[in-house]
Amino acid sequence: MERVILNAEKREDTGKGAARSLRRKGLIPAVLYRGGNSMPIQIAKKELSSFIHTTAGQHVMVHLQFHGGEKRLVLMKDYQVDPVRGDLLHTDFLEVSLHEEIRITLGITTTGEPIGVKRDGGILQYGIREIEVQCLPDKMPGHIELEVSQMEIGKSIHVGDLSLGEGIKILTYPGELIVTVTAPIVEEAAPAPTAEAAEPEVIKKGKKEEEAGR
Repeated sequence: MERVILNAEKREDTGKGAARSLRRKGLIPAVLYRGGNSMPIQIAKKELSSFIHTTAGQHVMVHLQFHGGEKRLVLMKDYQVDPVRGDLLHTDFLEVSLHEEIRITLGITTTGEPIGVKRDGGILQYGIREIEVQCLPDKMPGHIELEVSQMEIGKSIHVGDLSLGEGIKILTYPGELIVTVTAPIVEEAAPAPTAEAAEPEVIKKGKKEEEAGR
């Protein structure tokens, strides 16, 4: 699995004021978690933003490089951005061991256009878009990619259909739907207008009736 090196520094000051001060200096506050412990750290905004942009939703092993040669093997657990400006505000990292299994959530993407959509006008519908797995860090895929080009109308892929390789245990319920191709929606024809009720026939009085009525 690909690994990236990020330069990090331990930090002493915490709190909102200290975090704002770091950001003004081009640094991003972060926290490194290990078991029940945590350690505040800081990383250059430019370096961290580039990492997030290039990995784009994939899980990538990271070596945090500290001054003095200390290294920590980690995964990015989460990050926060400003909802208005989109600026990176904070990140969380989880320290891992190559000898201990971890539980991680993997995103699912699809490639190709289903034949049931391209040829028959069907609709590709999605169920879940991520699953939870358990494995050693070195076994962990960055994400899951499904090839769906051979799917015809009526075909589905469930979690139980996935095969992620030796050493990767899927924890999500096997019956969960990932994708399916459904038949196109056919609009019902408008009902035909009903025949208007026949107007009552006007009976013309005969000459004799007219004379009788005089």
